Amino acid sequence: MKKPSSSLLLWGILLIACNLRLPITSIGPVMQNIGTDLHLGSSALGLLTTLPLLAFALISPLAPLLAKKIGTDRSLGLSLLLIIIGFTGRLMPSVGMLYTGTAFIGAGIAIGNVLLPSLVKQRFPDKIALITSVYAFTMGVAAAAGSALVIPLMHVWSWTWAQALFAFVLVAIVTFIVWLPQLKTTAPSAHTASSNADSSSTPVWQHLLAWQVTAFLGVNSLIYYSIITWLPSMLQAAGYSASAAGSIHGLLQLFSALPGFVIVPLMARFQDQVLPTALVCVCMLLGLVGLNLWPQGASVWAAMIGFGSGGAILLGLMFMGLRTHTPTRAASLSGMAQCLGYLLAALAPPLLGLLQQAQQHWHGVLWILSAAAIIVLINGLLSGRKRQLP
Repeated sequence: MKKPSSSLLLWGILLIACNLRLPITSIGPVMQNIGTDLHLGSSALGLLTTLPLLAFALISPLAPLLAKKIGTDRSLGLSLLLIIIGFTGRLMPSVGMLYTGTAFIGAGIAIGNVLLPSLVKQRFPDKIALITSVYAFTMGVAAAAGSALVIPLMHVWSWTWAQALFAFVLVAIVTFIVWLPQLKTTAPSAHTASSNADSSSTPVWQHLLAWQVTAFLGVNSLIYYSIITWLPSMLQAAGYSASAAGSIHGLLQLFSALPGFVIVPLMARFQDQVLPTALVCVCMLLGLVGLNLWPQGASVWAAMIGFGSGGAILLGLMFMGLRTHTPTRAASLSGMAQCLGYLLAALAPPLLGLLQQAQQHWHGVLWILSAAAIIVLINGLLSGRKRQLP
């Protein structure tokens, strides 16, 4: 069967990227509505944020195996179906279905997170940096749009929170329709084609480079999700109003989507990624230290943290393809890095919250995150060198 055009494939990739954060970010603004309607406390509501991250950690190592079994394209199609099922489950007026739907969404997103870098390496091997940058930007814009639109949907259409969240299922449905031609191709995926070549290779976790990439992406995820969780509380403790804290929180997310405009041109001028990595990591570190020492400049510090952490996420996704020879190897490295990364991201925010409760201030938390940024910087510089897994 004739393979779909590259332009249709690219549109499919960008639409899949739209679904990799939007279902998670869109639930944040209606947390209080959910708690009121379903009589859930703060710990139960916190599980709605933690559950997808745990699903990411559990499913990420399995995604490469799924791709070997049924192919990358069909695995991504399955991830979209899981997201659609999850959206539908959250529509039901039931606490059990709310959590079940969230778990399905987390599983679907995990598959997409792991396999999209592998697909980019497989189908656009000479444009890894550019395509990864574009889809990461698309992912960030969709996440911000979901967070911004869910409350207006409730007010304008007099919808419940469940109906407003379900409206975003249209994005997943349109994506699946656009992706259908990829499911009909009979050409073997690169995972199948390269599985024999990779079968004699040692597992990725036995290589130092894989652990450097994993530490770079994983510890950065710890920082990103900790700041996303606690920045409004940090700012309000420093004297900001709730609305001002929310605006600065949005500024951080906006700047996390922008690094591609700087990183891709820089990468075109150098043979490795050491300089772009140093730029984003130092930016994030300075933002965290600045927020700790002079919170009055929080808008600047939040923008720096967002730009630095968003840039590290983008570079980490690029490293999946740039540091491996085959799409199968890229998927294995992606699964390893995202498994550890999301496990840290799930565990760190509640533990840091307990530390804040014990100390009654945020300085200790911010110093820990600053130390974590140094770990990201060191491993980023090592991962940015021009080399590949054997």
